[in-house]
Amino acid sequence: MKKLSLVLATMAALALAGCNTMQGIGKDVQKAGEKIEDAAKKK
Repeated sequence: MKKLSLVLATMAALALAGCNTMQGIGKDVQKAGEKIEDAAKKK
């Protein structure tokens, strides 16, 4: 039972960390897109 609880807790922690990582990547891609858009508008 302890082993199952440990596995579930580890999986939950990894899932939460993964969500934050994907959110950060999304923000980075969005900022890069905005910079490209701004550069295109200046031309």
